[in-house]
Amino acid sequence: MTYTTTKPLTFAEFLQVCPEDGSYELIDGEIVKVDSIGSNKSVSRYLIKSFDREAERLGLDYIVDKDIAIRTFTNSGTERGRRPDVSVVEKRIWQRYLNTYVGIIEPLQLAVEVVSTNWEDDYVDKLDEYQRSGIFEYWIVDYLAIASRSYLGNPKVPTVLVYQLVEGVYQMSKYTGSDRIISSTFPELELTVSAIIKASQG
Repeated sequence: MTYTTTKPLTFAEFLQVCPEDGSYELIDGEIVKVDSIGSNKSVSRYLIKSFDREAERLGLDYIVDKDIAIRTFTNSGTERGRRPDVSVVEKRIWQRYLNTYVGIIEPLQLAVEVVSTNWEDDYVDKLDEYQRSGIFEYWIVDYLAIASRSYLGNPKVPTVLVYQLVEGVYQMSKYTGSDRIISSTFPELELTVSAIIKASQG
């Protein structure tokens, strides 16, 4: 669902008028509702808990949350407002927004998108925007193997793609099955694609 406006909204305007349930993004100046099925939400909750426990265990100064509004830009310079399914942000950045929260305009440490039917948005648009915005690590969690074979291979299998920002360009690693997912944000994290698939089942 798209909420048509009289003029294209800026990121700041989007935050002022956006409905409060958190399931909306700013795309090309318009407010667009982003829906998730129950299993997607189960995966997001599982990752939030896993990251949060790991941050606490290692004493890392990260805040882990969902539906954080972040500002991104397209290659033409158009502002967009995204809400990753899972966000990890440095505590020092988070604290700057505690009393004047207007959406985060500084790079996240880690963003996760759990793939749904509009998978090209995660694999193409958000990949470009997150790289351009300087998000240090980006996970695409395709636990249902929805994307095309050009991304997942043949046969298609559930996959997690991890992109690490190296000198301003994302470098990708692919994980399937019982592979341990390697994260620079959480270097000791014990997490596999199989565990994520299990979490999606409730």
